[in-house]
Amino acid sequence: MDLEDHPALPPDSPLMTMTHSFLNDGMLLLSMPGPRPPTRDTAYYIADGNSVLLVEHTLFRVHRSVLTKDKSAFETMFQLAGEADSARSDTSMTAPQEGESDDNPIRLQGDTADEFRALLWALYALPHELTTAMSGEADCTLLVNLARITHKYQFRNIMTWALAALNQYYSRPGAFDDVLTTIVLPPTPPTLPHAGPTTPTTSPSHPPTLVQITELAALCERADLLECALARWKRLIGENRDLALALAIGERFNLRPVIGLAYHALMLRGKAHWDTERELTRTQRVRLLAGYYALTKLWDALPGQPPPLTHGARCTSQQRCAKAFGTLWRTVLETATQVMPGLAREDLLGKIMLAESMMKAMVEREIPSQGFLDNMPHCRESALMATTMRMREIKDSLADYFSDDF
Repeated sequence: MDLEDHPALPPDSPLMTMTHSFLNDGMLLLSMPGPRPPTRDTAYYIADGNSVLLVEHTLFRVHRSVLTKDKSAFETMFQLAGEADSARSDTSMTAPQEGESDDNPIRLQGDTADEFRALLWALYALPHELTTAMSGEADCTLLVNLARITHKYQFRNIMTWALAALNQYYSRPGAFDDVLTTIVLPPTPPTLPHAGPTTPTTSPSHPPTLVQITELAALCERADLLECALARWKRLIGENRDLALALAIGERFNLRPVIGLAYHALMLRGKAHWDTERELTRTQRVRLLAGYYALTKLWDALPGQPPPLTHGARCTSQQRCAKAFGTLWRTVLETATQVMPGLAREDLLGKIMLAESMMKAMVEREIPSQGFLDNMPHCRESALMATTMRMREIKDSLADYFSDDF
């Protein structure tokens, strides 16, 4: 039988009145589970602790004196709380002090339970546990969480130690081989209407990603750890992997080497690829076009612009030597495109790397110089040094060519 055969119930009918009453009183939500109570941490809910803290959905009970070590932000927080308690006692107010019980914990916002657990591990750790953290058997996830939360709450000495441990861990050969670039989390399931308050969930724990390590090193201004991360980004770019992500991270933290290499690699993929790369912004596409024209123009002008040559002490004719070097410079650059005709016209990095290799082979007599070095017998090494410095200068300034100011 079709539903259309039944007339709609009038709004003032007993059944409709009862339904609206149930909805308004929340009686229809009784069968839905409510938020579960917080759980006590199995390791750091210490019986004789005197401060209860809630992080995400986990309760920690620890010693206040431990949290105030290293002149951390907790010291100031507890001082302010003490002053507030004194003010309440002066006015005969009897409100319970925050952090005295599970029912009234100190709530830490923006932290994960794993991060706070890592902090407590460092504060309560035994000597052999700290020694393990400085070895290849270290828990890198714990160290990243520790460095992040100690930076936030200003445990400066512990943060320095954690970053040093991370640098030692990721400086090992092959340490980044199994490190994922980033984690794509599954979409959050939609909530049912009238479902009431949601239950807090614990953040998922996974090994640190390259993005997280880079962010941490940049945030904490740890140059050695950042260099380890940059080396991995450069390798990924060289393999044409995660180019748009590398570019985004490079621009976010102003990592000039990553920006230049990522733009150059994307440029070589061609405009058809740019148009299909959804993560690229319009501004980035404009910069790719600008870089294409700027690098093409630079390559056309480069053969006529030899770098300055520092002459050796035994050089008898600097004018003749400089002229010979200019001819050699032009010949090497023009020959580079003939040796590998498959190089794209805009592949400036590929061309200058090949030219530098050819110059090195001529100076070291691995290939014949065809008489170009005969007129500069005492400045051969200087010619190679000048070439290397010019190539390095181009690489270091590569990001500047991808500018929207043109």
